[in-house]
Amino acid sequence: MIKIDLSSKNILVAGSSGAIGQELCKQFKVAGANVWSLSRHESEAVDHFCIDLSKQESVESLKEQFQESKIKIDGVINCAGLLHDETNLPERQLRDIKDDWLLRSMEVNLLSHIHLAQSVEGFMEDSKAFKWMSLSAMVGSIEDNGLGGWYSYRISKVGLNMFIKGLSIEWKRKNKELCVVAVHPGTTESKMSKIFKIKKDKLYSAELSASRLLKIYGTLTNESNGQFLNWDGSQLAW
Repeated sequence: MIKIDLSSKNILVAGSSGAIGQELCKQFKVAGANVWSLSRHESEAVDHFCIDLSKQESVESLKEQFQESKIKIDGVINCAGLLHDETNLPERQLRDIKDDWLLRSMEVNLLSHIHLAQSVEGFMEDSKAFKWMSLSAMVGSIEDNGLGGWYSYRISKVGLNMFIKGLSIEWKRKNKELCVVAVHPGTTESKMSKIFKIKKDKLYSAELSASRLLKIYGTLTNESNGQFLNWDGSQLAW
């Protein structure tokens, strides 16, 4: 069992209905953290927030829910992400790009992270080392892109990475002990990866991916601020 630093014990997991999000909630609780979950889906759990972070109105709505709950948050992991749906697949060519799908990808992969940060900002525990982790993707690395394609997903993840970099700078001015990072969790067994043919040694269980993320979270310090990390803790090129 990975020990959670007591300075970051109140954890909010967004995108908690997904494979990694669900497993993270379980493992953080086992490790002794106080966990709040957040997703678009209803839950009977008293420590759950039901809200669609892709919409701008979610900011004020979530702030009100935080206020009513009287919570202080000193750690956030946002797992929200979208690669495909029932009618849209990752684009292979320029002509496959559709405005509505690109915009939807931006809503989920970028705006949901912006809106959560705007909501959380006033409820961060100032006296402790606050940690923020957004799940990004290696395909969002401009330097690593040697294959092309997957335009909407890549573009939205590049946007997320730039947001995380900027956020790490702004929040660092307010709290020197804070840490904001983007993390590539590795290809994980989920609805997102189910439609693709992936070698077994390159596909990880949600349990394994969550345990790796938990380990990274537990080792983050203020010196990690502003980094893009791989699932093994190594740095990736932006």
